[in-house]
Amino acid sequence: MVSLLQSAESKGQEELRILVTGCKGMLGTALLPVLQHRHQVWGIDIKDCNICDAGAISAVLHSWRPELVIHLAAYTNVDGCEKDPQMAEETNSTGTQNVAAACADVGAKMLYVSTDYVFDGTKTGPYFENDCPNPMSVYGRSKLLGERHVQTILSRHFVVRTSWLYGPNGKNFVTTILKVAHQQKVLRVVNDQHGSPTYTRHLAVKIAELAETQAFGVYHITGSGNCSWFEFAGTILDL
Repeated sequence: MVSLLQSAESKGQEELRILVTGCKGMLGTALLPVLQHRHQVWGIDIKDCNICDAGAISAVLHSWRPELVIHLAAYTNVDGCEKDPQMAEETNSTGTQNVAAACADVGAKMLYVSTDYVFDGTKTGPYFENDCPNPMSVYGRSKLLGERHVQTILSRHFVVRTSWLYGPNGKNFVTTILKVAHQQKVLRVVNDQHGSPTYTRHLAVKIAELAETQAFGVYHITGSGNCSWFEFAGTILDL
């Protein structure tokens, strides 16, 4: 990714008008302060605008006229998506389609944050951007549909796939392990699933860097290295 960004045509120090959806989520609260150092930034969340309402999100974009929309708003409860696939599709697929269409109307580029759940997890090595997605869950399928909408509607787009997010201001594996550790003497954690834990503040910096370029396309941005959920839990408790 670094070489791509270094060689890309960039807007440099020019200030951008940026709208962030899902601004009060775990990644949104990490991203806004990073962007605000250099750009004009507005944030909206579910109480401000429901992305499932095409007219509402269109009105917001026509009012603020952003040059870039960073779309974080999503239904990310993986188990919840399995129980309510309609909610997952409405939010992650149709909602994203509405945002992309509004971006097209006002001439804004769009950065969409997606997930490693678009893959089936059967590959023995790391997944690359040109690997074929094959989601196995409702959540993964709904996020992949969101990707497709962005790619179909907008030529100027970024799709950022990330994994195993953790950080302040949100429910995640770190907070869950710490909570359960105070309630139980013995924890049982799976050891056959591997991934790359990604700190929200690190991801926020990379998203901000990418957003200032014209290097449109699909990116995988995660923490370096990998571990199992069992190893991750052990490290959390050790620290």
